[in-house]
Amino acid sequence: MSATDLSAIAVAGGFDNPVFAAQGVFRAVMDATARPGTVHRLPVDVAPPAPLAAGPAALALALCDADTRLWLAPSWSTAETAAWIAFQCGAPLTRDTERADFALAPAGEAPDLKTLSQGSQEYPDRSTTLVVEVAALEGGDEIALSGPGIEGTRVIAPKGLPDGFLAMRAANRLLFPRGVDVILAAGADILALPRTTVPCPKTPEAR
Repeated sequence: MSATDLSAIAVAGGFDNPVFAAQGVFRAVMDATARPGTVHRLPVDVAPPAPLAAGPAALALALCDADTRLWLAPSWSTAETAAWIAFQCGAPLTRDTERADFALAPAGEAPDLKTLSQGSQEYPDRSTTLVVEVAALEGGDEIALSGPGIEGTRVIAPKGLPDGFLAMRAANRLLFPRGVDVILAAGADILALPRTTVPCPKTPEAR
């Protein structure tokens, strides 16, 4: 592919109004994080180069900048997506998951949480945020959640989680206040699972 073709791909399909769009996405992420396990719609449309999914791409444009190291799953790490990310938000790409501030992946290529940056006791906020594209945010096996932002328990049923995801989450929880925050995406919908959120047995009172 020529440099001209890459340039044309890079400038297309981003936010129509970058400032207001980024604010809208950021607000959706904050709301989702404050109420773990609830589904929130991203208020924007983006069209990244295939096969990069639109939801994770919108999150990258809103949350990443030139000082934010971004890791992309191998199938999403193409010349086209690299050019698009570089133009749209300027985030430098890294192949080292442990150095990534954000990581984007389809469920089948999601890295083990232990391979990502866990932050430190002094700076737990310097951990990786992992964004995983799943098949759907409902219709899968039910999981009950507890923790801050949840009254009692809340049941979710995402479809197509990465293999071993609950075991990885349990191990990640033991590192608190260090640990990885996770955002599940399906199309324009997202669901946040902060490191403080604990998978637990479902009870009749769960909602």
